[in-house]
Amino acid sequence: MVLTRGRSRDGDAEERLPYLRFGRPLSVLLLFTLSLTRIPTAAAHGATATAGLAQWHGILLGLGGIVVLGGAVLLKRTNRISPTVALYGVFAGIAVTALGVILFEGLSSDPTYSARSMPFPRSWYQPLALSVGLLITVTSLVVGLLRWPNRPRYTFLGIIAGMWIAYPYLLSGSTGDSHPLGYAIVFGTPILVGYVVWKDAGSTLRAVLRDPIARRFGIGVGVVLALFFVTVTGYLSFFPDEAFPHENTVVVLPATYQLVTWPTLEIALPHVPLFLAISPGQIIVVGLLSTLIGLNAALIARHWRVEERAGMTEGTVGSAAIVGSCTCGCCGPLVAKIAVLAAGPSIAAPLYWVFVDTASPLSALFIVGSIVLFAGSLIYSVEAARRPDRSSSIVPAD
Repeated sequence: MVLTRGRSRDGDAEERLPYLRFGRPLSVLLLFTLSLTRIPTAAAHGATATAGLAQWHGILLGLGGIVVLGGAVLLKRTNRISPTVALYGVFAGIAVTALGVILFEGLSSDPTYSARSMPFPRSWYQPLALSVGLLITVTSLVVGLLRWPNRPRYTFLGIIAGMWIAYPYLLSGSTGDSHPLGYAIVFGTPILVGYVVWKDAGSTLRAVLRDPIARRFGIGVGVVLALFFVTVTGYLSFFPDEAFPHENTVVVLPATYQLVTWPTLEIALPHVPLFLAISPGQIIVVGLLSTLIGLNAALIARHWRVEERAGMTEGTVGSAAIVGSCTCGCCGPLVAKIAVLAAGPSIAAPLYWVFVDTASPLSALFIVGSIVLFAGSLIYSVEAARRPDRSSSIVPAD
């Protein structure tokens, strides 16, 4: 199995949904349920290779996880179970849902799209990327000066987000694939995000993570979603396809992923079957997103635990705001694949070219937008809990 390398070029006659793509948006639950109307019941790779599993097994598993998750939240809100017990139920629901989605995605065949199905010419990508990147940069400068003049770190975070989107077309071709600026943007993003979170929410998060249940819940959610991300983007697979090698393979190959080229370790074990690919760019992006989601989850767990100790009901700003922000940031990974199953290739093709094609600037926009959204949700929730008009704090003096 060979990773997809480089960016798409003009004149390509046909493109296959890549086996390796993190440019897909980051969650699946909403469109996952829509796919029920059109999903075939036969497995994509055959009963022998999949031990008799089919797509509908993944659907049932995913829906079962959603039921467990929603039931735990509902029982908690109606005071039928304690918040601590609800946390265990929520984690079980998340894990089962992720497993169902992974199974569904692994058994779904990758649709093929021709360049004729593009909603607009690829020549639009460059002005679109440059204009979106410049707009984000200028907006960050203006909003930072007017809204947060004493927090220039927010402005710098917006600038690096704009550079992330514009970079592939500022330095295109082989020059951009190995330019130091590209590596600086990728390495600088988690450093800057970490500094922002540490500066504005560090003391609260340290107190939250001293709660063993909140800490375990946050770590568990982060690990589950990290496995979810690397699986649905093709870095980890237990479902062989036609390109899977027939002998054990361990090789290091260059792969262009997230702005620049990274050395990627590929391991293929056909007798397991198992495919695994690891690169520094993948670790940075997946690690950052999973860490931010895990910290948000730990904050929710601590909020629920404080309610349990104080005998209070949930307020309007607490975990609902965190869950809402995270759900918004996670809406719709596998958009093209699920859309083609739910509504046919005529609907899915434009979604693929606009949001999944790695040459499209909107695929990068989903990544940096999710990072900013998760970090912003974390800081907002911490600052909301510190307000004097709050009836309780998520960090009592224990």
